[in-house]
Amino acid sequence: MNENQTNWTPFPDDNLLGLTDKNQINEIEAKGITNAELYVFELDTELELSTTLILEIHKIAFGQLYDWAGKWRTSEVTVGQLIPTKPTLVLQAMYQFIDNLNFKISISKNREEHIDCLVYAHYEFIKIHPFNNGNGRTGRILMNIVAMKFGYQPLELYYREGESRKFYINAMKEADKGNYELLTKLISEELVSF
Repeated sequence: MNENQTNWTPFPDDNLLGLTDKNQINEIEAKGITNAELYVFELDTELELSTTLILEIHKIAFGQLYDWAGKWRTSEVTVGQLIPTKPTLVLQAMYQFIDNLNFKISISKNREEHIDCLVYAHYEFIKIHPFNNGNGRTGRILMNIVAMKFGYQPLELYYREGESRKFYINAMKEADKGNYELLTKLISEELVSF
């Protein structure tokens, strides 16, 4: 597998529509992500984050194609050098993560604290890797909910092709080593108030 590949689509026969064309699969996934983003834009920014909300976002994004959409991961996975949370501990890790995130949101008062909170929201979610697939995309939607709570526009983080994707992957690899500087820089540069 290409080490710069952060999105992964299962084998073509592994979807509910029986699609075999990768472009068709990607197109339906993209529509699902758009629907999830639209759903999020309609939410009240005062809404407290919950595991139920995250499951709902994932189900909206991937439910048309996959039976695992909106369900916690039940198998072991490896993400680059990172070994995410064991499947049996995913739910507990997600509850802890959401509690911590809601607390951080409640005490973040300035741009620097907002950025720290956004880095936490994105990286910790990816580190837990709670779903079989779609973690990066769901993690960015979650981060954008937090950004909107603070009065910022949604962030792109990277585009599917090109240098920005390489920078993002490198930033995530550094974060895996405990260095959040590149991810902080990336989020900081993209953060724009409404």
